[in-house]
Amino acid sequence: MNGLRVIPTWRHGQERLYVCFTDGRNIAWYDRESARVNLLSEERREDVLDALGPFLTGPVTVGPPPVPTPAELARLTLHPDDDLAPNRPGEALLIALDRDPGPAHRLRPDPRRRALAAEQAAGDALDHLEGAGWHTLHSLPLPGGDRLHHLVIGPGGLFSVRALYARKQRVLVADPMVTVGRREPHPLLRRVRADADRASYALTAEVRPVLAVAGPAELDVAAPLRGVRVLQDTDLAGLARLGGVLKPADVEALHAMARDRHTWTRV
Repeated sequence: MNGLRVIPTWRHGQERLYVCFTDGRNIAWYDRESARVNLLSEERREDVLDALGPFLTGPVTVGPPPVPTPAELARLTLHPDDDLAPNRPGEALLIALDRDPGPAHRLRPDPRRRALAAEQAAGDALDHLEGAGWHTLHSLPLPGGDRLHHLVIGPGGLFSVRALYARKQRVLVADPMVTVGRREPHPLLRRVRADADRASYALTAEVRPVLAVAGPAELDVAAPLRGVRVLQDTDLAGLARLGGVLKPADVEALHAMARDRHTWTRV
């Protein structure tokens, strides 16, 4: 017996095994996902590995805990109320509909629900980029009651994405006008570019504008567009193929900055 015991715990949905003295003090912990044993005292290295022996299923890395990066330190010190990362696609609309669902019977569908469907479709597509080194933040609040629908940060740069509901309708884009079905044309691309400009100002980095059209029957872009992408929500995954702009450390630093509510209070 080496006077150590192993205590399993769960953190953020992942199992972590702590190695403790009999008085409860930690000496090491083992992360199964990273296959790493983090030692607080190198002197007890062999004792720790003996205690963890029955729990190890393959090769592991052994050493002191890695030094937190500036981005990780910023995230750890961020108050939960100011952390925008947990926001769901369409978070602001979900809250508004929960507070005021509207009449049970309407002659026309609530436009908020259509807008929500568009943001959720775009958000779901963007969330699938996470495994490729990208981060997506949703429904970022801006002064004056405005918000960014989505902000995407990854190796290919930063993108501000505004979602547009157009299910089974023809969409015509003639910069800056966007026409959905039989509705009047609207200069929506000006708003899309303005969103990106505000995000660029807040993050002191170039943010490129994207209009994500959800579920159109047809998407017709009349001429090449100046500095803005117009994509169907099903094509947003193509952003993952872009690269060569940001290093991983830059991605993490920008993500840590963007998820802080205070970043957006002066734009």
